[in-house]
Amino acid sequence: MHEKRFEGDINRLRAPERIERLEVERVTDLFLESGATGSVLDLGTGTGLFAEAFSRRGLEVAGVDANPGMLIAARRYVPKGDFREGTAEVLPYQDGSFDFVFLGLVLHESDEPLKALMEARRVARQRVGILEWPYQDGAFGPPLAHRLKPEDLYNLFRRVGFRNRKVTDLSNTVFYRLEV
Repeated sequence: MHEKRFEGDINRLRAPERIERLEVERVTDLFLESGATGSVLDLGTGTGLFAEAFSRRGLEVAGVDANPGMLIAARRYVPKGDFREGTAEVLPYQDGSFDFVFLGLVLHESDEPLKALMEARRVARQRVGILEWPYQDGAFGPPLAHRLKPEDLYNLFRRVGFRNRKVTDLSNTVFYRLEV
């Protein structure tokens, strides 16, 4: 299970050039609409890069990752966060547990993207945000075979029942904001 899971150097995920490439603050602004408050679940939290940004904005932060080593790093950066081992396809939370759910560069790694999105929608009260690589060969990110085609994503969004969709093309990634 999780054949496409990130297995690289954990420290590399916090490299300044990667943080800049991912436009962390801009993505956070787009997701929260500069003022949203409440709780957020960061699926595939990794080292807690986005969880840390959400925490700085005053949100109550939780995170899930399949890699225990990632959770150790995330706890270092967000000591007040609630980080748990698990996968996006089976979340250890009740329905409507969070105001927001964020999937940062993780949906393409999911074994079952439909199930991951269904779980995200199940635990979200307001919004789900997805940051993904564009469907094109690039100098950064996974090989094209691991990236998701926009039409496949839109079909998944429709099947899961998201109400509204806002898509923002960024310098190196694409951000999808979905209302539940």
